[in-house]
Amino acid sequence: MLKKLDHWVTSVEKWIISWSIIGMTVMLLANVVARSLFNSSLSFAEEVGQFFIILVTFVGVSYCARWGRHLKMTALVELLPFRVRKILVLFVTLTTSLLMFYLAYLGVQYVWQLYTFERVTPALRIPMYVIIVFVPIGFLFGGIQYIHEFVLNVRSNDIIDGTKQSKVDKEETAL
Repeated sequence: MLKKLDHWVTSVEKWIISWSIIGMTVMLLANVVARSLFNSSLSFAEEVGQFFIILVTFVGVSYCARWGRHLKMTALVELLPFRVRKILVLFVTLTTSLLMFYLAYLGVQYVWQLYTFERVTPALRIPMYVIIVFVPIGFLFGGIQYIHEFVLNVRSNDIIDGTKQSKVDKEETAL
């Protein structure tokens, strides 16, 4: 069950990121064509572009955490003894997941404020909370991925990160 959920979440993340990048590209090209041919920009192009950037950024938090693609300070860490590295990985993944959950909590509060204040985007008049809701969702899923990595490292004798998770047994890597 958890394996299927994990596969579904991965598929949704890929779909959102891919189509957001495609949408951003199409919007930018349409705006360039409109400016070049009609001497007028699309009034909503900036809003739509910002929406796609929010999607890619915050859905990307979880996706990058899943595959270990976030920046890491490995040059000095790799010089440390194995036991110290293992403790450091456990500390970093646990504190990062807690930070992600806290940021998700703050994000939910912010989305609620936007909802109660009834803020809308200037050009398209879309409620802001509809767009910003992806911020806490991205942090929540990122926190889940980091806590997952923490649990894998507690269970394993090796150091497991997103780049090595594909080598770990599929049953073990399910959420």
